[in-house]
Amino acid sequence: MSIRENVAAIRAQIEEAARSAGRDPKEILLCAATKMNDGDKVRQAVAAGVDCCGENRVQELTQKLAEDAYRGAPVHFIGHLQTNKVRQVVGKVDLIQSVDRMKLLQCVQDEAARQGICQDILLQINIGQEASKGGFAKEDILPLLEKMGQFPNIRVRGLMAIPPICEKPGGNDKFFQEIHNLAVDITAKKYDNVSVEFLSMGMSGDFEDAIRWGSTMIRIGTAIFGARNYGNSHH
Repeated sequence: MSIRENVAAIRAQIEEAARSAGRDPKEILLCAATKMNDGDKVRQAVAAGVDCCGENRVQELTQKLAEDAYRGAPVHFIGHLQTNKVRQVVGKVDLIQSVDRMKLLQCVQDEAARQGICQDILLQINIGQEASKGGFAKEDILPLLEKMGQFPNIRVRGLMAIPPICEKPGGNDKFFQEIHNLAVDITAKKYDNVSVEFLSMGMSGDFEDAIRWGSTMIRIGTAIFGARNYGNSHH
C-alpha cells in the first residue's frame, strides 16, 4: 500500500467513525506522526492530503525544516521536549502539542517573548497517571488555566493525551471520556489565552474510539507510513 492509499483508507475510517458518532468528519484533523520517516515520505504524506505533520524529535524537525519537507502543511511538535531545545522549536512550529510540565511552559513563554511572538500550544495530560509518561495531572489543569494570563506569549489551544497502550477496542474509552469532560469544563469557564479548539487524542490503534469521545485531531504514524524500522536508526 502506498502512503496515498493509506491516507485515503484512514480518511474513510475517520468518516465512518465520525458519522456513527453523529459528527462532521471535517471536524477531525489527521496529523501524520512523521518520526523516523525521511523528507521524501513526509512530502508524500503532505501530497496525500494529511492536515498537519507531527514531529517527535527536535533533530528530525530541524533537518526536515531545512529540507522544506513540510511545505503545504502545518507542522506540530508532538514529542517530549527538553527545555534546552525549546529555542529550536518555538516559532518554528504552528503548534507544540506536548507541553507537559510547568518548567517547559515557562521556557516556551520566555523564548516566545524573546522572539516577540505568540506560540500556540496544547497541554499534555497524563490521563493514565503513568510514571513513564510526561503530562500534567488532570486535576492540575483548571488551576493552571487560571494563571494563563501570566503567560502572555502563549495561547493554549486545547489538550493532548496519550492514554495507556490498549489491546482491546474501547479499552481507552474511560480516558477519552475524562479528557472530553475536562474540555467541557474548560469551555464553560472562559479563561484568558485559552480555547479548546483541539482535542488531540487517538492514534493508529484507538482513533475510532477517540473520535466517538470528541477528538478533533488524531495522530497517526504506522497506519500511514507502515511499521517503523528501528533497526537502522542512527539517533
